[in-house]
Amino acid sequence: MNNNLQNNSIAAAVETLKNERVIAYPTEAVFGVGCDPDSETAVKRLLELKQRPVEKGLILIAASFDQLKPYIDDAALNEAQRQAVFSCWPGPVTFVFPAKPTTPRWLTGHFDSLAVRVTDHPLVIALCEAYGKPLVSTSANLTGLPPCRTDDEVREQFGVDFPVVNGKTGGRQNPSEIRDALTGELFRQG
Repeated sequence: MNNNLQNNSIAAAVETLKNERVIAYPTEAVFGVGCDPDSETAVKRLLELKQRPVEKGLILIAASFDQLKPYIDDAALNEAQRQAVFSCWPGPVTFVFPAKPTTPRWLTGHFDSLAVRVTDHPLVIALCEAYGKPLVSTSANLTGLPPCRTDDEVREQFGVDFPVVNGKTGGRQNPSEIRDALTGELFRQG
């Protein structure tokens, strides 16, 4: 059975996510692999696929700031900090926020914070809106291989039956910039 999510089928992607499976989809610069952030089973599958330790923490990508509120303590930010974040969103900048105490450790790793982004990629916005929440998002590549920039590259690395939302990346050359929402400190250049 071919599990590719043909013709940008958001409905098929949502069904795959509901079944606690990992999908691939285009983001601003590269394809990402993602899953339901509230499903420990799905996150474990993603971590195994990526051979990534849970301690490193993960990024959530969302259609809107409201989708991120259940996971982050935005009350920890003052108005100037909030304006600095919102001046970059939606867009390819990821911010590290204090996490709510209820945010699962499979998302935060050994941190008390969580990296989050409000995307400006129309396909990811549609996917998150249809699913009703953000997705875990990390680059679509196997350990030691470069991040995938096309759906064909995803299939080469992950197999022809891997669920892929077909589409184009946003054309950026570099992955998202990562900054601390409280201090503005740059963790990764975009």
